[in-house]
Amino acid sequence: MNVLFLTLVEIDSVEDRGIYQDLLRKFRNEGHDVTIVTPVERRKGISTNYKVKDGVSILQVKTLNIQKAHIIEKGIGTLAIEYQYLLAIKKYASDKKFDLVLYSTPPITFAKVISYIKKRDHAYSYLLLKDIFPQNAVDIGMLKEKGFLHRQFLNKEKKLYQISDTIGCMSPANAEFILRHNPEINSQKVEVNPNTIEPIEINYSDEEKRSIRQQYQIPIDKRVLVYGGNLGKPQGVDFLLETIAGTKNGNAFFLIVGNGTEFPKIKQWFETNNPPNARLLQSLPKEDYDKLLASSDIGLIFLDKNFLIPNFPSRLLSYLEMQKPVITATDPNTDIGDIVEKNGCGLKVLAGDIHAMNKAVDTLVSEDLKTFQENCISLLHNEYLVDKSYQLIIKRIL
Repeated sequence: MNVLFLTLVEIDSVEDRGIYQDLLRKFRNEGHDVTIVTPVERRKGISTNYKVKDGVSILQVKTLNIQKAHIIEKGIGTLAIEYQYLLAIKKYASDKKFDLVLYSTPPITFAKVISYIKKRDHAYSYLLLKDIFPQNAVDIGMLKEKGFLHRQFLNKEKKLYQISDTIGCMSPANAEFILRHNPEINSQKVEVNPNTIEPIEINYSDEEKRSIRQQYQIPIDKRVLVYGGNLGKPQGVDFLLETIAGTKNGNAFFLIVGNGTEFPKIKQWFETNNPPNARLLQSLPKEDYDKLLASSDIGLIFLDKNFLIPNFPSRLLSYLEMQKPVITATDPNTDIGDIVEKNGCGLKVLAGDIHAMNKAVDTLVSEDLKTFQENCISLLHNEYLVDKSYQLIIKRIL
């Protein structure tokens, strides 16, 4: 089977780790022909090019700067990308007929490309719905509801759902939200197909864990609660900072590792308050981050309390893989906390409820975590292995 994958993520090798790389590597390993269409932003000075690497074809399309760019360039670049992808596919992949076109959100602006491939090749179209845009932007105040841009993006969202033969959602609440707000969608084409990975066994010695803590000035005699990942508006960082300030448990230490639009705000807060129970790190070599995560005790997930859509952050998989029980602080519509608690992998609180957060921190800081750790591995292997995503997609096509 010939598979075409469209993404906004810059992919240069399927041998790298990541939710998309792991899935595409699975397709390759099962004998399928995989073509990836991926952006290369203009700041890198690389022209559109086509290459074969690690057993897959990679079409790198020169685009405007989309990530970490001014909002105007980001917006124009996101709208222009489907035309750039379409031209590149016509030029470099005109002689290949695709059986499956696979794509994810963001963005929601691939409709013209998908329609072209479906009409030309009679391909099956499968959407991996990773976020629900534009509603998520409305929830955190980045778009005005019913404004011009909101209406334009709503039309594109509807079109994307319409041309998708299957919509794979990240969680049951995610699927329910899509069907409730888009009654025109046939429920038979919506299924739960969450973020999945191909886990690897990571074993660091106790000496290595102590050493990495000492290297980054993390206490070796504390329970470390780690937040790793994007630090932007969706993460509701105000409550993250409130949690650090409001935690009185002397055995708890917070480690924040990440970057994003809210990082300068967080850095200024750290410089002003100099919290004795927390450390902020902007970026680390991947090996050091993995060691720090392995040496930590508890994972943290934060989402803005104003979200109406159910998000499902992929960092949960990293915590489960490292056997870290999780505290989730989210809006009431997101079901990631329900899944974590139901499977005995941690505790959930509502974002903004500092009393509940303090109680959750106190509980996990004081308890034996062995059972939580065992449950984390069980949940990962039962629900979030890449084999599951692959089989769900294949069953739709056969």
